[in-house]
Amino acid sequence: MQIEPALPQTDESFKISFIIPYFNEPTTILKECIENILKLRLADTEREIIIIDDGSDIPPLDDIIEFQDTIIYIRCKHAGPSTARNMGMKMASGKYIQFVDADDYLLPTAYDHCIQIAKRFIPDMVRFQATDNEESDYALDINGPISGSEYMREYSLKSAVWSCLFRKSIAKSIKFSEDLTYAEDEEYTTKLLLLTKTVYFTEAKAYYYRQRHGSLTHKTDTMSKIQRLNNSVEVIHRLSNLIATVSTEEAEALQRRVAQLSMDYLYNVIRLTHSNKHLTQAINNLKEHGLFPLPEKNYTNKYTIFRKAIKSKIGKTLLLATIR
Repeated sequence: MQIEPALPQTDESFKISFIIPYFNEPTTILKECIENILKLRLADTEREIIIIDDGSDIPPLDDIIEFQDTIIYIRCKHAGPSTARNMGMKMASGKYIQFVDADDYLLPTAYDHCIQIAKRFIPDMVRFQATDNEESDYALDINGPISGSEYMREYSLKSAVWSCLFRKSIAKSIKFSEDLTYAEDEEYTTKLLLLTKTVYFTEAKAYYYRQRHGSLTHKTDTMSKIQRLNNSVEVIHRLSNLIATVSTEEAEALQRRVAQLSMDYLYNVIRLTHSNKHLTQAINNLKEHGLFPLPEKNYTNKYTIFRKAIKSKIGKTLLLATIR
């Protein structure tokens, strides 16, 4: 959906709070994260960098002393990324919020395009793409505006909280669930979009996602796998329970989101366990909550193929044999 022509707007209070949760990452990559924020086309009054040190073994302050006049540094007891993000939201004074993981960074040219969208149209949210290629091309397209629920009805949601720049005021009523180690983004971004009235989106690859094996996302020990799957299904149940409390349009958006998260959950059960027993237990868990079989919708090609396969014994056998 292309935008209608609009006159440029001005917003003298425009300011982005960049919130960086930090825990034991190499300080060299934290410095790279800060440096790329400082490269953005923002005046000093339009930028705020908040580092929440989630109880790192060694505080990074000595290694980032050169940025002392341009950052806000807060150290707290180790409690996980959700607690750190909630702390950052409390401290933020900007009109807009941008989360950045300490081991990733923003790509200045593409992200400057997102800043210009925010400055011109003053939306609730600007959504953009990520890449693991430092030399990635960037797009200059602008799409929208649509509501958050319309976005979820029409598009598959990339749920990472860093994939959008959003207005702080729309997030007053929600927090990251601090009881979750995994899947907290899926819950938060879904709730955030339900509150969002104006979304613009672009194919600009504005976020560099670093594939780092030591990160929380890439942990492969048995306890981490179990916790990831348990957290994922808990979020599915929570979002499913919201469906009866919202409008028809929002319910339709939530139904798609829950269906796709349910597919992802079953896919990850296969990928992480390669066990027919665990897959059967996961399916029964969804059945108990009326979430299986997966809805007969053609949301994406992957969803359509998966929902058809997972219904039959032969299909499940093929999925267990092919998904790695």
